Amino acid sequence: MMECRDIVKTYVTGEIETQVLKRVSFTIRDGEFVAIMGPSGSGKSTLMHILGCLDVPTQGSYLLDGRDVAQLNDDELADIRNRKIGFVFQSFNLLPRASVLRNVMLPLVYAGNDPGTRSGLAESALRASAFPEQFWRHKPNQLSGGMMQRVAIARALVNNPSLVLADEPTGNLDSVTGEAVLATFQRLHSEQGRTIVLITHEPYVAEHAGRIIHIRDGQIADDHEVRQRRLVRNAGI
Repeated sequence: MMECRDIVKTYVTGEIETQVLKRVSFTIRDGEFVAIMGPSGSGKSTLMHILGCLDVPTQGSYLLDGRDVAQLNDDELADIRNRKIGFVFQSFNLLPRASVLRNVMLPLVYAGNDPGTRSGLAESALRASAFPEQFWRHKPNQLSGGMMQRVAIARALVNNPSLVLADEPTGNLDSVTGEAVLATFQRLHSEQGRTIVLITHEPYVAEHAGRIIHIRDGQIADDHEVRQRRLVRNAGI
């Protein structure tokens, strides 16, 4: 599904060149749950932007479902982001004046879905993220942090993407609430077969995935299967 081949990313400021990624190569198969872990400044955020088709490599290639992302124009990249990738961010990025249901429906508006189908698709996504129905009409400021993150997960799922990309999804949550969110990702992976890539700097969070790719100083330092995953059961919101 995803293949990175000798990816280099260089930023130029005036006469100064900064190489953030240095010949990064790996493959992520359909249905994997992978954590990409590294400290601040390691290059993991830059790599996330490339995996999410928000940026392209300076050198090397990133193939998503066999297509070289660097060869696509802006409209084609936007189409891939809308149809194939669901994003979950640390800061939730919910519209404060819109209800939970309307927040989840937003990607369907951008995708041009028929208004008559949007509500049903949003409701299905909320159920998949284990978000309680009695809160669907609430505004984000009426929800806990964990509930807001589950709304963000539902929004990421509403277009039925082949890839869910989560950037530090527990970063603004306490440990108990973070466990509930990680339980949601594990369920989406085990019960629905979703491909999930989770970006984190915390080993404890990464160990909930089935595989960990360590990145340090712009290079892959380690890539291994998790022998004993941390499994979450019966986690509340």
